[in-house]
Amino acid sequence: MSFKNSPFHFQMVDVSMVDPDPGHVRQSIGEEALKGLTNAIRKLGIIHPVIVRPGSGDRFVVIAGERRRQAAIQAGETQLPVIVRSCTDEEALEVRVFENIGLGVRSALEPRDMATAIQAIAQRFESPEEAAQYFGRAPTWLAQATAAAKLSEKVSALLDAGKIASTSAAVHLEKLAKKDEAKAESLIEQIEQLPDGEKMSKKDLDEVLSEAPVRPEPTAAAEPPAPPAVEASQPEPVAASSAGDTPPWEAVPADAPPPSSPRAKVNPGKVKLVAELLGLSEEDEETILARLIDEFLALRRS
Repeated sequence: MSFKNSPFHFQMVDVSMVDPDPGHVRQSIGEEALKGLTNAIRKLGIIHPVIVRPGSGDRFVVIAGERRRQAAIQAGETQLPVIVRSCTDEEALEVRVFENIGLGVRSALEPRDMATAIQAIAQRFESPEEAAQYFGRAPTWLAQATAAAKLSEKVSALLDAGKIASTSAAVHLEKLAKKDEAKAESLIEQIEQLPDGEKMSKKDLDEVLSEAPVRPEPTAAAEPPAPPAVEASQPEPVAASSAGDTPPWEAVPADAPPPSSPRAKVNPGKVKLVAELLGLSEEDEETILARLIDEFLALRRS
């Protein structure tokens, strides 16, 4: 009988009676990587039962949920909720692969929905620091995770109307609005006038905002500034504005390091796959990269 049609039942078992599978594809799970899950289990218990199959005697062997089993032990749990199913070694391998590549197992929440949910939980605490500690993350993570829940009415309306390509682009526009309200208002008006079916992505926003402003011609009485002492083969550096003609988010600090060379183009197929797994738009590579970095840092720091 195949795994799909095999009978199953739920029960609570002693955590010591569940063994890892020596043939599991996940051979190494670092303690640092389990801290976030351990924190969640300590607060809420195990949300999803571990899938196991009968082992020798009265024992069980994990099919799917080895991280949950280990985190439960670290959290001090003595009982483990399990779903017992019979399967072959080959079927167990297929279950693990399909579960971990996310083929229909679990779909990520839309970023704004997730941000709203996290914000609702965070509001129960007296300070952002306490809320972040509850999630086992840093306050900076909390600020980023809830940014999409704090969009202004105008930016939210553009996102709902499909004039902005993604939630990350809307958050980007919101941040710009807090730094230069006048320029943001002008940009919002441009977006509102886009034809139906057209939308602005974070990349488009960056391109519009990076357009160099036109500098006024010097008057006859004005003394032209001395040219900077640079090598002829080098481009003239862009100085941080002191006259207010460059938006604050485009100004380069005097001690800023030179810009790095462009990244190599990532395989589009890989970008699409990662975007699907993260529930993001594949057109916004910067957001995908930022999300991956956040997830990695959270695992390392939690």
